[in-house]
Amino acid sequence: MQVESWDDIRVALAVARTGTVSGAAADLGVHHATVIRRIDALEAALRTRLFQRHTRGYALTEAGRTMLAAAGEADERFAQMAARIAGDGDRIEGELVVTSLPELVDLVLPQLIALMGRHPDLRLTYLTDARLFRLGAGEAHIAIRGGAKPTEPDYVVRAMGRMGQVMYASQAYLDRHGPVDDPRDHRFALPGADARGAPLMRWLQDRIGPENIAVTANEATAREAVIRAGLAVGALPLSLAHGLLPALALPEWESDLWLVTHVDLHRTPKVQAALTALRDG
Repeated sequence: MQVESWDDIRVALAVARTGTVSGAAADLGVHHATVIRRIDALEAALRTRLFQRHTRGYALTEAGRTMLAAAGEADERFAQMAARIAGDGDRIEGELVVTSLPELVDLVLPQLIALMGRHPDLRLTYLTDARLFRLGAGEAHIAIRGGAKPTEPDYVVRAMGRMGQVMYASQAYLDRHGPVDDPRDHRFALPGADARGAPLMRWLQDRIGPENIAVTANEATAREAVIRAGLAVGALPLSLAHGLLPALALPEWESDLWLVTHVDLHRTPKVQAALTALRDG
């Protein structure tokens, strides 16, 4: 019994992770017929069923779960190897992937832009997402995280500083509703569920009800539009707050920021250069 192609296993992994042939095809950039053909070939080679086919998609069998565990580990090791190879060399060049919180763009981007100006062969991928990227799997070189200090094994964690948040409002809103003394007297433009652990969101949780929420939006520019229209008050990055008035900022809304790298890439020149730029900026 022998599997002829790693590509067949990669396709099976994609189906296992998405649960459907169409989802796997979209992730891999191939036709759905190719996915079906490769799954059939892999099951024939292994002489077992990896998936139960049903109308809603593909569900893993017991053999499929064994495949997912072993192949997923191998896939992650390949990603680590590729990341280490990409990080080799003494020059500060190539792709640099930095993940950060959306509200940190004013703090982080100027430092990375300056770094790119000093090293024109550096290519930046800057991702703002609340999810925790897997540094060990090569999803990013540097992650900027807020809150409690990360404790994942094989991660190198350095303090970056502290971040506060400011609620902004339009003059028209404050003229109609007055200062933000009691949150129950106001309407808010809030980020989505991914931000519910932020200090500001925890502070608001027991102080307002659904009737106090004017809009919930992941995009800061969407919240900005509602705030500028005089319909709500809400936290924004400084770069989006021009012409708005600070309405409320409390010390308990501050949180620690951390620079996180994987031990395998921490000492590479481009990662060290980026860390220095972000710490010293």
